[in-house]
Amino acid sequence: MTSAREIVIVDEEEFEREIIIVEEEEEFLKDKTYYFHQTPEELCIELIKLVPLVEGDRVLEPFSGEGNFYRNFPDFVKKDWTEIAQGRDYTSYDKEIDWVITNCPFRLENNTLKKRENAFWKILNYYSDRAKKGMAYLVNDKCFGTLTVRRLRELNKKEWYIQSISCCSIKKWRGRYFWIIFEKKPCTFYKYIDGNF
Repeated sequence: MTSAREIVIVDEEEFEREIIIVEEEEEFLKDKTYYFHQTPEELCIELIKLVPLVEGDRVLEPFSGEGNFYRNFPDFVKKDWTEIAQGRDYTSYDKEIDWVITNCPFRLENNTLKKRENAFWKILNYYSDRAKKGMAYLVNDKCFGTLTVRRLRELNKKEWYIQSISCCSIKKWRGRYFWIIFEKKPCTFYKYIDGNF
């Protein structure tokens, strides 16, 4: 494993970051608590096509990494980004949001428990109180598995429903990933059954 320094320019702002290059030549952004996987740009282009964006939508990419989603949002939307590693923390973002589109971190540090934990539900729940129209997340099977009956019920009470699930393969990571789109309109294709059996 080797280390290198590079300058990344996103929206004309420069940020220095450390890149750890592993044997397979995959790149991961590293800080003291987590690594980043950069979503392949070609995949971002395909996934964005599945989101029903309309002219004027305010779209946020809260975990932009190197900006592969952000760069490929259509010109007819108002786009913005945050990235904690570049000094823009998603929890400090206070503008109106119609859509959140991202490959969020799968794990975040839990400082209270002193361990890393699955971050998907925490992030999904956070944005379910902020986004106005929709949310689209690229998740792995472990993140998908956090969508329990109780949590789906919670989302439904906030009028959020899964509208579509698309499967894709990213071989350089773990293989199978899911593109889940939530919107504020009822859905009949994805249901849950109450109760424990």
